[in-house]
Amino acid sequence: MIQGTGSGVGKSLIVAGLCRIFSDLGVNVAPFKAQNMALNSFITKEGGEIGRAQALQAEAARIEPSVDMNPILLKASGEAGCQVILNGRVHSNMQAHEYYGFKKTAWKTVTEAYERLSQKHDLIIIEGAGSPAEINLSNDEVVNMKVARHTNAPVILVGDIDKGGVFASFYGTLGLLENDADYIKAFIINKFRGDLSILRPGIDMIKEKTGRPVISVLPYLGDLGLNEEDGLPIERIRGVGAQRNEGARIKIVVIRLRYISNFTDFDPFMYEPDVEVVYSLRQEEIENADVVFLPGSKNTVKDLLFLRENGIEANITRAAEKKIPVIGICGGYQMLGKRILDPFCIESMSEEVDGIGLLNTETIFERHKTTCQVEAETMNNSKFKIQDLKLLKGYEIHMGTTTGDTGLFRLKRLSPNSGLQTFDSELVSDGSAKGNAWGTYIHGIFDNDQFRRGFLNSIRESKGLGPIDETVNYAGIKDKAMNGWAGILKGNIDMDFIIKQIGGI
Repeated sequence: MIQGTGSGVGKSLIVAGLCRIFSDLGVNVAPFKAQNMALNSFITKEGGEIGRAQALQAEAARIEPSVDMNPILLKASGEAGCQVILNGRVHSNMQAHEYYGFKKTAWKTVTEAYERLSQKHDLIIIEGAGSPAEINLSNDEVVNMKVARHTNAPVILVGDIDKGGVFASFYGTLGLLENDADYIKAFIINKFRGDLSILRPGIDMIKEKTGRPVISVLPYLGDLGLNEEDGLPIERIRGVGAQRNEGARIKIVVIRLRYISNFTDFDPFMYEPDVEVVYSLRQEEIENADVVFLPGSKNTVKDLLFLRENGIEANITRAAEKKIPVIGICGGYQMLGKRILDPFCIESMSEEVDGIGLLNTETIFERHKTTCQVEAETMNNSKFKIQDLKLLKGYEIHMGTTTGDTGLFRLKRLSPNSGLQTFDSELVSDGSAKGNAWGTYIHGIFDNDQFRRGFLNSIRESKGLGPIDETVNYAGIKDKAMNGWAGILKGNIDMDFIIKQIGGI
């Protein structure tokens, strides 16, 4: 089990790296995180919703993602508290005090999922959440030491030295855990910059004081280009494309919503040689972009009102008036329509809110949630400048139904247990376009290499630039990045120590 001294110390990627290392060794390995709080989610083949980090870890292990890898997913929803997702399905919305009263059901969900997963795999690498030393939560938590006790898993504790105080964090965590500290067998220091010889005395002293070794000092690597769990790396916010692609001719601005979800939809653009990607709310960037994206949101209404109250909606509208393509994905697609209706007050107390009005659509929020993988094709539309396009692949995660002038894509939903009240395996209409604005519910649409390049070439044409014929293999780049990360981890960690802890392989 990999636990951390706090959130954001690198647990998710270390689990992913270990999954790839053990997969390379021929071990049937799988990831597991009992409870995840994240807005960045993924839809499994069975139509269940899990944290994006566990999907990445499953990819690293070279296995199909499953809801058993993340049986509880919590998605913050503003005043509504958290949407509680059990075994991939929405259970209810709860405030914090309600959820802690729900712990018996939550724990049963965790243990049953773990047992199902352990029957299929020889090794489970478990990820904790936040810190195990949150002593105000120790009697109610279902993700850290309670999981370690249930599985009798040896724990490696990770600390982020870039934040400062890593040795105090190690020592203090053990002190607060009392008897549970026996599960912690070693430490990993992550994000180190500098001369290792200067750090060595601290490594020796923490072993003397705790009896536990530091089995790895991992260098600070910045953005590895792998899907993050629930936060944008600072390099992406500042515009990673500008750093990697000095000759970029297309500037993509993603509106940095407060409740932004599934921002990984835009990761493939990072690797295109002619693209710069910036996450921003600044007028000068929005109104001078080549493309403006409105991403998904866990609270569409609240984010829409935020954009309106702060003048950013007006910036988006002016961008559209300048013939800059404005594109919405999921929640962003809903915002671009004329109205959002919420008769059951699922997202807010406003039963009706005007949309931005760039599309002739309206959305109504219903009680059920659509979660499914899809195949799609464009419907007689020359907007994308693509010849002989094969089926697109992606997934849906949304509460609303959008009607009106739709029909940009034709979808086939692939998950019969998708949470829909009635599942329609026939082709259904998705998306809308008007002028230079369009939107869709398809997450992951730009993971499709040919579609992405065709879209970018349409932007190049509007700028008077010639097309680029070569397509970037995004799946291959992700796999290469994972292999690279696993190689760095393997070269900087005592694998013999870890293999000994699990009893050999």
